[in-house]
Amino acid sequence: MSKLVRILSVVALAALAACGGGRGAHHVGGGAGYVAGAVPQLGDTKPHAWQGGHPYNNPVHGIDISRWQGAIDWGRVRTSGVSFAFLKATEGADHSDPEFPRYWREAGQARIPRGAYHYYYFCRSGAEQAMWFIRNVPRERGALPPVLDIEWTHSRTCPRRPGPDEIRREARIFMDILQRHYGQRPIVYTTVDFYRDNNLRLWNEEFWLRSVADHPRNVYPGKAWTFWQYTGTGTVPGIQGQVDLNTFAGDVGGWRRWLARRLQR
Repeated sequence: MSKLVRILSVVALAALAACGGGRGAHHVGGGAGYVAGAVPQLGDTKPHAWQGGHPYNNPVHGIDISRWQGAIDWGRVRTSGVSFAFLKATEGADHSDPEFPRYWREAGQARIPRGAYHYYYFCRSGAEQAMWFIRNVPRERGALPPVLDIEWTHSRTCPRRPGPDEIRREARIFMDILQRHYGQRPIVYTTVDFYRDNNLRLWNEEFWLRSVADHPRNVYPGKAWTFWQYTGTGTVPGIQGQVDLNTFAGDVGGWRRWLARRLQR
């Protein structure tokens, strides 16, 4: 990379990192475990009394969305303090989210760092699902790493629940293919029961953990995480209805360093 490109990249990263975290607050107290400080303009229709640590103790917040969020005012989303967005792109090996192309384009135009996620099904191979994701998600400089959303499905068409060894083997194939194509190792999103049932504590991957009743340090003891999905009933200016809210594990400086290392090139 040339010196000029490096300089421009640093400037761009600083602008991206500055698009969230600290533009006023809708929350004054925040419940048990809340330290206080600048928080984004986010809310929750069913707020939780956090005991093990409040997500708003972290300064960097974002969303994950799918077609059910409908039309989105991405400019308002950005100015509300949202620093990143993960967009549902694909599911299994034959379904794609019809709103993904629009969300991808509009979030990019709003200069919100965004990435795509795949909802994994256990009735198709990891390789098949990886190729389906690649068919639907562009490889784009500056995008966040792809995400593998792997959890127990509740599908009438795919009720299968394979064993842990098969799950980890096929998921690794999926991630290896995406890593070769996009140049970044996918992040693994998972839930408490799936993590426990498949012994994912032994899996040496970068994790995005769902934990809506307590801090991940208590729900996933000893497991390092990069993103924490802390509610499915959040509210964000510019989005109608409820939306999933997430936080990054570090401070703003850590977020900038993570972007510098993990954005697609």
